[in-house]
Amino acid sequence: MSLRSRLAISIAVGALAAAAAATPAVAGDERESRGDWGHHQHHQQHPRLYKGVVTADTLLLRSAPNRGGQVIRTAHRGEIVKIFCKTSGENIKGNPLWYLLTDGTWAWGSARYIDNIGAAPRWC
Repeated sequence: MSLRSRLAISIAVGALAAAAAATPAVAGDERESRGDWGHHQHHQQHPRLYKGVVTADTLLLRSAPNRGGQVIRTAHRGEIVKIFCKTSGENIKGNPLWYLLTDGTWAWGSARYIDNIGAAPRWC
């Protein structure tokens, strides 16, 4: 992965962490559901998360978008995962895309073994 891609990912992860720390409101917040944000309050949009389903029996999730990245955790067939974004990485059986997952840890999973649910994730 290029230095530019790594920098973009670092910025995206930092921005998401900062937004999460600074914004206690979550989807379903009482004010949001009532629609009474008030004249001077602003609704802050959270970065959109995408979803996917794991198709491998056991998928190794890594610290980088390649098989050389440290294994952080695993996911199993049928598990629904939250995807932050996608990037190009090591080609796995004809698929060079990797997804940055946000399920409790930030980890990369090969898109070869994750089917999108809904829209395809944005680029990192």
